[in-house]
Amino acid sequence: MKNISLETLAVHGSYKKDETGATNPPIYLSNAYQFKDGEHAAALFDLSTSGYIYTRLNNPTVAVLEDTVAALEGGIAALACSSGQFAEFMTIITLAKQGDNIVTSNLLYGGTHTLFTSQFARFGIEFRFADPNNIAEFEKLIDDKTKAIYIESVANPQGVVPDFKAFAELANKHKLPLVVDNTCATPYLVRPIEQGAHIVIHSATKFLSGHGNVLGGIVVDSGKFDWENSGRFNEFSTPDESYHGLIFTKHFGAACFAAKMRVSAMRDIGGCISPFNAFLIQTGIGTLHVRMQRHIENAKKLAAYLKTNKFVEWVNYNGLEDNKNYKMASAYLKDNGASILTFGVKGGYEKSKKFIEKVRLALHVSNLGDIKTIVTHPASTTHRQVPQDELESTGITANLIRVSVGIENIDDIIEDFKNALED
Repeated sequence: MKNISLETLAVHGSYKKDETGATNPPIYLSNAYQFKDGEHAAALFDLSTSGYIYTRLNNPTVAVLEDTVAALEGGIAALACSSGQFAEFMTIITLAKQGDNIVTSNLLYGGTHTLFTSQFARFGIEFRFADPNNIAEFEKLIDDKTKAIYIESVANPQGVVPDFKAFAELANKHKLPLVVDNTCATPYLVRPIEQGAHIVIHSATKFLSGHGNVLGGIVVDSGKFDWENSGRFNEFSTPDESYHGLIFTKHFGAACFAAKMRVSAMRDIGGCISPFNAFLIQTGIGTLHVRMQRHIENAKKLAAYLKTNKFVEWVNYNGLEDNKNYKMASAYLKDNGASILTFGVKGGYEKSKKFIEKVRLALHVSNLGDIKTIVTHPASTTHRQVPQDELESTGITANLIRVSVGIENIDDIIEDFKNALED
């Protein structure tokens, strides 16, 4: 079928029924694959033919997930891995080396911020932070050692939606890849590649899976960045001695970034996803569009209620028309809003802690994107390692509660919040 819709693609995925007629992909629990002969084995290791060698590199079950997410995002190829954190890690390590830098948003998920500032500092890779609402601020930080621009499609937890097209123009001007973490929006709400992004990252643990039962990450290569003529990525367009002089841009063409991630970062560092986890994420994707519709419907109603509650100091939800992020959300997000919101409890830190302890339906866990409603106090959990001055500059206040709104009956969610706030 031509021009298949995202909803139908999510349901059917990339799996083509095999000789058994099974309607779901088999789970290939094998760590290695038998070669036809010595010549076949050598060709696989030389990357001169496609096939399976070892599950650290690729696996038939995982390949179904990769092909599905690549299609959902409109990319040319994808690589699944063990977690969203490793998806970020292998992306950066493929793009940059010691002495290089990445210009990134200062409104990032706390775990991402810590990975960038702590672990990558040990690799000699610098991250330069700028306000995603200020393109000029980003441009000032770009120099000849910059290897990418990195943003989130919906900032976690602030809800900021970037001007994708403006960022794409900036990236193209400086011949840089634009990397977008699309975890909180998912391709249901926005497809960053259509807006000019070159690489898309997901923590598949979250909305893609959707059921709080699995870890996984995935990176999608758009196939639209000119690695050969950028002037910044010689390792893509010059012989790679670890593969007998193979040149990635010539051998893999438009999909060379995904290929280099797989046969360099994944080969050497690991971080591969379990085939069983890939199967569960693929299953979750089948209901992505239905879940996202309910998530957002509930989020809008919960945000409207919280604005009326006398124990709530403020509400920040990009799906509300009077919200500062609404203009960009309505411009780029399919349903004019996401399913993450934040609010401040009157009374500060102690009252916020009390609210967290009083909810009964909502879960107090370090996760989001579950079918169940989740409440988090970022200042003491997800952003706990972020220095205080940086917390304040990114709007993570002591009374901020992040809500990942689930798909339960909205009346039950509101009742739970009402009781916890008024108790």
